[in-house]
Amino acid sequence: MQSVLVIAAVAPAVWLLVKVYRADRLEREPVGLIASLALLGIVSTTLAALAEQLGELALSRFYPEGALPYDVILYFGIVAFSEEGFKYLLLKKRTWRSPEFNCLFDAVVYAVSVSLGFALWENIGYVLRYGMGAAFARALTAVPGHACFGVFMGAWYGAAKRRELAGDPLRAERCRRMAVLVPALLHGCYDFIAARQSESMSTVFVVFVALMFFIAYRLIVRISKNDGYLNPRWDLF
Repeated sequence: MQSVLVIAAVAPAVWLLVKVYRADRLEREPVGLIASLALLGIVSTTLAALAEQLGELALSRFYPEGALPYDVILYFGIVAFSEEGFKYLLLKKRTWRSPEFNCLFDAVVYAVSVSLGFALWENIGYVLRYGMGAAFARALTAVPGHACFGVFMGAWYGAAKRRELAGDPLRAERCRRMAVLVPALLHGCYDFIAARQSESMSTVFVVFVALMFFIAYRLIVRISKNDGYLNPRWDLF
């Protein structure tokens, strides 16, 4: 039974990763590179978990668990920036100077690979703990959610690379900051809304997730359609 649960936990992340990988029209990235990024995503779950434990310990000294200030700081600050921050740091460490990083859509593939590595490992833990029901629910929300965070991170990460190659380090740095800030903000909104226990907030959650998925999908289509080799003439933002 455990093997079935693991397959159910892994399958959504693998399927999404393959879909994004196939959207790369110009030069598909080496499978070894993609696998290494997914493994770094798994590593980031441990780093994020440690940071979150320390952050929650510190936060509990100021606010009771479940209080509104506690949840705002926890979800928008500690959880969002721990998870997206470590994803980004490992993404940048592995790919920023890689000779394979020569097209704009590469950044999306890389960021989604790290994000889905994170989601895959996190999902295994949830599914083994809570069963097949958790697998189904997370296949529809949490795993695609991490993929969306990766899409937004990759879009800004690619823009940062293009800016640097164009000799504009200030705007490149601004884009790198956005590559963390935008997915962290979305991640915080996702977790904060999901934690609210009310029927009205459940509706807000569904609308938020649907809108985020739609925008991320349109962004994938747009970058894939207009993909080109990195040079100063092509701009997304």
